[in-house]
Amino acid sequence: MKREMSVSGTFYPAREVELERYFEHFTNVYDESFIIPDVKSRAVIVPHAGYIYSGYTANIAYRVLEKQGVKNFVVIGPSHRMGFEGVSLCDYESYVTPFGDIKAAGTLAKKLQDNFSISCFTQAHAEHSTEVQFPFIKHYMQDVHVVELVYSNARAQDISEIIDFVLKQEDCGVIISTDLSHFYNLEDANRLDNICLEAVKSLDLNMLHRGCEACGMIGVEAMMLSAKKLGLSSHLLDYKTSADASDDTERVVGYMSACFS
Repeated sequence: MKREMSVSGTFYPAREVELERYFEHFTNVYDESFIIPDVKSRAVIVPHAGYIYSGYTANIAYRVLEKQGVKNFVVIGPSHRMGFEGVSLCDYESYVTPFGDIKAAGTLAKKLQDNFSISCFTQAHAEHSTEVQFPFIKHYMQDVHVVELVYSNARAQDISEIIDFVLKQEDCGVIISTDLSHFYNLEDANRLDNICLEAVKSLDLNMLHRGCEACGMIGVEAMMLSAKKLGLSSHLLDYKTSADASDDTERVVGYMSACFS
């Protein structure tokens, strides 16, 4: 069973050549002013909006991961299409992208199913929060395998246990998907998003709940819990809003990328 594309041509280009142009543009713009951080990291937080809005921010994190030599990734994102209890993992053999299929990390998926209470809600996997990560993964890390986890009514502590398990496996990493505040004016968006940024930067769980409105809050909190348990440091990579691309400052969505080392 393949995990087919559901948002290609909308959230990201459906054609390989157009995707290549996006990645080249993001990289060239970044390299004009910055150098990719030299850190050892197997865990990142990335946004999941349309590439025109959040692709630049996500691209930085994937360039960090590109250097790590990790062979398996668990991509964890919130469900926007349906509600259900807990976390969903389905037995896909591969994940389709415009660059070609990514093979599933079957052994890792079986370990997760054996060690945690995880169901399969197939409809939940027509999910953009996870899918928009797959072209980045295939472009920057062609030989890796992936597992897609989509959560709805889940506890951050339970997802943190999954993250702990994954990061204790050899050659395994975690990609946490979230956007930040939605549809405030730019001033209010910056204010709310700064709470998220400072919380992630300092791994302050109390601060995270003092106004951060990330749609993937559960995944972010889970990653922070794991970082504290595993002795990881957080590094903010980028923050942008949709206004940077659209010039619309009245209905703004925020985007962050970060890595943990």
